[in-house]
Amino acid sequence: MKTNSVEAHPQRTYKYYDLVMAAFVTVLLCSGIIGVQKVSQIKIPWVGAVEFGTAILFFPLSYIFGDVLTEVYGYARSRRVIWAGFGALIFAAFMSWAVVKMPPAPNWKGQDAYDLIFGSTPRIVFSSLIAFWAGEFANSFVLAKMKILTSGRWLWTRTIGSTIVGEGVDSLIFYPLAFYNSSIMPNDLVFTVMVSNYLLKVGWEAIITPFTYLIVNFLKRVEHEDYYDRDTNFNPFTLET
Repeated sequence: MKTNSVEAHPQRTYKYYDLVMAAFVTVLLCSGIIGVQKVSQIKIPWVGAVEFGTAILFFPLSYIFGDVLTEVYGYARSRRVIWAGFGALIFAAFMSWAVVKMPPAPNWKGQDAYDLIFGSTPRIVFSSLIAFWAGEFANSFVLAKMKILTSGRWLWTRTIGSTIVGEGVDSLIFYPLAFYNSSIMPNDLVFTVMVSNYLLKVGWEAIITPFTYLIVNFLKRVEHEDYYDRDTNFNPFTLET
């Protein structure tokens, strides 16, 4: 297996890289559009009622795919995927705005539903984009650095550790920017949802760690790649590989 690099990534073709990228963008778009404004509540024994944003059930999967990309293919290739997801989110936001703003036909009765589901304010869209960008790059950077520090051992420390940082950055940016002093939810609920969502995201990452191991080990084996970012340019504003 390839475990080191002194030069930039050689140009080579991978069998599953594009599929992992597609999965990452799909999860990102769906979790960013479906359920992002819905708050649910479940009762946990000995804890009581816990409120959380419903999209949390699926959004952490994007961090898992981000972990897989960085662990197997390296930070530079993960960076390209993050920018692809960022571009997809921008297009989805523009399309949602355009669809909502187009005048409805006189006999069509679904405009109110479209306004409710897809009529996110520019504030929420901006907050989501900034939080995603910062959180994903923080996640990828921490995992790449931890891989070097651990000499490739203890994958679980990297996947969970990077998620603690990445999801923390995402949550600290998104919820206050999107909902604090807004008409969508009261301020006390904003911080309740932020904290509960963060804890659930990290917990979800820990629970699914065995699945992450399976994907990572499979990809390393079939791709003959196990990249270490020892000489990587970590500038997020470049697409070089």
